[in-house]
Amino acid sequence: MTSAPSGRARVLPVLPDLADLFPWGGLRRGSTVAVRGSTSLLLALLAAPTATGSWAAVVGMPHLGIVAADELGVAVDRLALVRHPGTHLPAVVAALLDGMDLVVAPRGRLTEAQARRLSARARHRGAVLLTTGPWPAVDLELRRARTRWSGLGEGHGYLAARELTVQAHGRGSAARPARATLTYPARPEPVSSPRHRLIG
Repeated sequence: MTSAPSGRARVLPVLPDLADLFPWGGLRRGSTVAVRGSTSLLLALLAAPTATGSWAAVVGMPHLGIVAADELGVAVDRLALVRHPGTHLPAVVAALLDGMDLVVAPRGRLTEAQARRLSARARHRGAVLLTTGPWPAVDLELRRARTRWSGLGEGHGYLAARELTVQAHGRGSAARPARATLTYPARPEPVSSPRHRLIG
């Protein structure tokens, strides 16, 4: 294998509201970033890179919706989904790291040794590995701290927006804790009872 081409930008862009979470100003090629507690945040991280020409792949997340990705700004024509990799998950992720700019992989079905090998492959190939669970020696971990909805009256009305507060911590240059808030427009979904429970 050869190293990642040196002509590519070493940092992929992120949405402006999230930039302060990254000591490099964006998603650094070769890094592993864990996203905990929010699929919306995961998709938000794919939005700016795919909108500016990068390719992304999501592996082993069969319930991830294309419509949701599109609504959060992901260029879905640059998004590949491998919903059911089965026992070939490590090999599929490794192959995608060779050709994609960003690859999302679940942690649950990987051993620690497999996870470490995939991080090493991402470093070597200059890809960004995004994970959906705890990961050994991760460069940066982003965790949902709070979700707040706006637009509701006293148990009725329409959701207008969702505000997601994210905490970040990592190692090396990312060791300093950081916090950012991202606001998503909500689909006009009526809520008519105070007993409705909203899950971010």
